[in-house]
Amino acid sequence: MKPSNGATRTDTQFSVFLVNKPNVLAQVCQQLADDKINILALSMMDASEHGVLRLVAENPAQVRHCLGVLNVPHAETTVLVATLPNRPGALADVVGRLAASHINVSYAYCTTGAVGGHTLGIFRVSDVKKASQILEERRPRRKPAATARAVVRPRRM
Repeated sequence: MKPSNGATRTDTQFSVFLVNKPNVLAQVCQQLADDKINILALSMMDASEHGVLRLVAENPAQVRHCLGVLNVPHAETTVLVATLPNRPGALADVVGRLAASHINVSYAYCTTGAVGGHTLGIFRVSDVKKASQILEERRPRRKPAATARAVVRPRRM
């Protein structure tokens, strides 16, 4: 599914737990490529013992099979995928609207340079259904903050 500007949907995110050693990530990426899996978004973070590769792809069933062949530990999570305009403030609009509705964002990551000048935002939220409804509501575009800001300096005593 190729969402249009402002569209949201849910999708399956795979969190793949990788040993923090050379070539492990390369092997996973090569297997995904060999299986012709198109990755829509990904994030890689490290911890002292392992790395966590989070990815959303066009065909979750293919990813599931691929990870099974590789025999790597992984988990699946439902995430919210939102198509955003690729402009300053777009992410602030989304997380601000979610915060105003008391929806927690555990983590998020975005793509850049998507077709049509859009970006995909991947959000792990406390309430996927409510978050999707909130983001589907039409809202006026946020006005940019005033360019001149007062600088508050501490008083000298």
